[in-house]
Amino acid sequence: MSCALLLLLMSLALAMGTGAAVEIQRPRGVPLSKRQFYEENKPFTCLDGSSTIPFDRVNDDYCDCRDGSDEPGTAACPNGSFHCTNAGFRPAFIPSSRINDGICDCCDTTDEYNSGATCQNTCREMGRKERESLQIMAEITKEGFLLKQQLIHEAKRGQEDKQGKLTELQGSKKGLEEKVEALRTVKETAEDPEKEAKERHLKAWEEQKELLRMEKDKTRMAEAFLELDDDADGYVSVAELQSHLELDPDSDGSLSETETQGLLGGADKVDTSTFETVWSGIKDKYLSEVSQGQSEPPAPVETPQEESRDFVSDHDSDHYPEDYAGEEEEDVEDDEEDDHDEEEEEEKVPPTVQTPEKREDDEVSMPPYDTETQSLIDAAQKARDDFDEAERALREVDDQMKNLEKEIGFDFGPSAEFAYLYSQCYELSTSEYIYRLCPFNRVSQKPKFGGSETNLGLWGQWAGPEGNLYSVMKYDHGQGCWQGPNRSTTVKLTCGKETVVTSTSEPSRCEYLMEFTTPAVCQEPASLDEVLHGHTEL
Repeated sequence: MSCALLLLLMSLALAMGTGAAVEIQRPRGVPLSKRQFYEENKPFTCLDGSSTIPFDRVNDDYCDCRDGSDEPGTAACPNGSFHCTNAGFRPAFIPSSRINDGICDCCDTTDEYNSGATCQNTCREMGRKERESLQIMAEITKEGFLLKQQLIHEAKRGQEDKQGKLTELQGSKKGLEEKVEALRTVKETAEDPEKEAKERHLKAWEEQKELLRMEKDKTRMAEAFLELDDDADGYVSVAELQSHLELDPDSDGSLSETETQGLLGGADKVDTSTFETVWSGIKDKYLSEVSQGQSEPPAPVETPQEESRDFVSDHDSDHYPEDYAGEEEEDVEDDEEDDHDEEEEEEKVPPTVQTPEKREDDEVSMPPYDTETQSLIDAAQKARDDFDEAERALREVDDQMKNLEKEIGFDFGPSAEFAYLYSQCYELSTSEYIYRLCPFNRVSQKPKFGGSETNLGLWGQWAGPEGNLYSVMKYDHGQGCWQGPNRSTTVKLTCGKETVVTSTSEPSRCEYLMEFTTPAVCQEPASLDEVLHGHTEL
């Protein structure tokens, strides 16, 4: 690209040099590159070879050749073209239909030679302005290329550093793997005696709890026997057990004599030795008289006669005076409020009636480990901590190696000149959005005044044309459009001294175009000799 710019720049310079350039004679509208096909003293052969005509029929305002090549300076052929010499600026071609149409298309006015249109030759002024612009662009290209050389040098050094770091990590990984396996063995060796010691401790504790439970159960059984033996005759009879309705086997609200006798094992009464068997069947439901007494509601308080009206039927309300009846309504409302308050209090306080007794041994916590067991636990825990730390260090090294291998193997251009863009992000703020380009990662768009970020595409590949592959980046598989395709972004790279996003647009629905300048894409400027060698025509 820079070579073409300098070529154009030198063409303009030569064209505007002294004004003494030799004009080679040729038919009107013929470029210098085709001069040899238009020899005045020889018949003219159409450029497509379709026919040969006398030379005096060239530019006679009649189309003889199918390709229009016999009328390069007239509008006779609809498919012909006219060459503007444009001395001092750039040569150009225009369709033959524009010849003598009254509109000046060539800056040297040669297209309006017979229309009477008033045209001014602006080629030199246009050439001067374009030359200034091209000089600026050439300077940018030159400086950008120098920056590119620095980027290449830094990328090469960076690649060497990364390769060295990778080699270092590979050695560290081997040592860490050996350390992890050694600590795994230490951990497993320490955990076996720990497990056995903890199991012994737990077993001893379970046995101790069972002894405590059995002792308490015997005490409770003895207390229950004394409570049930109302006549203290040393026996619990059917009648004495029948008062405990919580033992009702069919839960019908009553405990019949037959049901009670069944609880007593078919006997009418049992002594202390036989009661042990009976107790095993009733202990889970049995409520002692003490607990029943604690859970019974308080005895009703005697109320004055006038308060007993609550129990009078609705028909009896006619016996009361109206004012008293009004007081009654107020009392009823007060009572309803009191009842509501009592219900709220009842909800706050958990009920105690018919609540199974909590086993006391459930509240007893396991005693601390003995010194020997605790030392085994501490040793095993230290072994686990050491193993976990070594494993964590190994995972970190693995992650670092994967990231380095990915970066080293990435296609950052022929000389890794684009490597400096890796892990960087660049933003462009418009009136509505903030666009964010993270090269080799993703492109996104976020509303400027609040809202969620939209993914416009993930890194796909280099997508430039053949011979200039690294001039275009493609990002695809972005967030899906409503009833449309997934968003994608094409990033066109242009030469510049700075690295910056210059513009964004959406040429097609859900397909975005972003312009991005970077010195990494700047090409080596052409030398003066190369420009002069490539210059062929004014």
